[in-house]
Amino acid sequence: MPEAPTIDGANTTWLLVSTALVLLMTPGLALFYGGLNRAKGVLNMMMMSFSAIGLISILWWFYGFSVAFGADVNGFWGDPGAYLGTKTFLAETDLWGATAENPSGIGVPLYVFMAFQMVFAVITVALISGAIADRAKFAGWLLFAFGWATLVYFPVAHWVWGGGIIGADIHALDFAGGTAVHINAGAAALAVALVLGKRLGWPREGMKPHNIPLVALGAGLLWFGWFGFNAGSELTVDSVAGLAFINTQLATAAAVLGWIAVEWIKTRKPTMVGASSGAVAGLVAITPACGFIAPWAAVLLGIVAGAVCALAISLKYKLGYDDSLDVVGVHFVGGWIGSLWLGLFATNSVNAAISDVVGASDGLFYGGGVTQLGRQALAGLIVTVWSFGIAWVLAFVIEKTIGFRVKAEAEVEGIDIGEHAESGYDLSPAGGGAGGAFAMAGIGTSGGGATSGAKPEAEPAEPVSEKVAG
Repeated sequence: MPEAPTIDGANTTWLLVSTALVLLMTPGLALFYGGLNRAKGVLNMMMMSFSAIGLISILWWFYGFSVAFGADVNGFWGDPGAYLGTKTFLAETDLWGATAENPSGIGVPLYVFMAFQMVFAVITVALISGAIADRAKFAGWLLFAFGWATLVYFPVAHWVWGGGIIGADIHALDFAGGTAVHINAGAAALAVALVLGKRLGWPREGMKPHNIPLVALGAGLLWFGWFGFNAGSELTVDSVAGLAFINTQLATAAAVLGWIAVEWIKTRKPTMVGASSGAVAGLVAITPACGFIAPWAAVLLGIVAGAVCALAISLKYKLGYDDSLDVVGVHFVGGWIGSLWLGLFATNSVNAAISDVVGASDGLFYGGGVTQLGRQALAGLIVTVWSFGIAWVLAFVIEKTIGFRVKAEAEVEGIDIGEHAESGYDLSPAGGGAGGAFAMAGIGTSGGGATSGAKPEAEPAEPVSEKVAG
């Protein structure tokens, strides 16, 4: 006789904390991308991340979670009505993974698991925005985010984690999102960048990061939040969660070294932007592998990912596509490295779920042959083709209808002003001349003393421009 449904306090608490950590990653991404951007586009860049939190959260609650994690319909999507937002799930039996034989499942309320997966959907969409900095209409971005999440992310999450073709049929491994998140977003980023075209002046003009401390702060928040992303994906408090945690730290640390080593060799000058980007590359690469490989393999993965991604960002200059903030070079390439790494180093000795739950095999270097490597490659290829194709069509249709790219004038003057009527930095003088604190407070001065009957200055004929150069 099965026991009554019981909430596991430790698992539920860990998943709630992990959800908050992953949510923090999107504001961290906004800071990271914002600092890498030019000053006149920093707010637009950050708005695309923050708007993803608003839009995708609602879509996920209403139907996205059902499509991704509802009962499998045909291998491509889940039952859209399974967890529709019009329903509520507060009964004592509404525990994630509950079955007749195991009514407690993993002991986590359904809404907690829904929220955890929600913040994954949010940041996956936000990642794409870095490729189209300085030139995308905000309305076009929102429409694209709505369409891509609906047609790509929600189904792909089902393919990988919800019982769909990649996890259940191909038996490819993806612990926390190398295929579902990073390859997926990276392929879409390339497609949208191609449709929108190059920024005005690129690559002739230097478009350097305008605020490197902001970049480092964003990278630090991403690093911090990523422990929830990876270790939280185990869903329970156990030794595999600990393995994912330590592997995340080791691979990221090694990737920092790998990236700055390449910079040192190429330019003799390791940079803070490079170290920050290397950290993100390591985080991306370890994401699919963190719970399936031994720590020594995580260190090696980090070194390789840091070095290869440092070299990959130059591809846009050779191939002529303007991926503004290197989403392709870091997330697409890094996601592929981490996914293929599983075909080499995945081992049941650290996680028996590889064969027992997923039905996958050990990697090549653990006696499994090339079977798992082929599975990983096939999964990555399927997601790449689907995501790129749908993203390209969506971006093209938006551009030909409401318009996706801003006008040249708005791009030159600054997309922050053109799209949002605000600027990130007010560089105008605090007061109109001498007067110090009295002038700043709006108190008139005459000759050195305050006067009570001074006439106000005439209003300017035209509003003063708030544009900030950058």
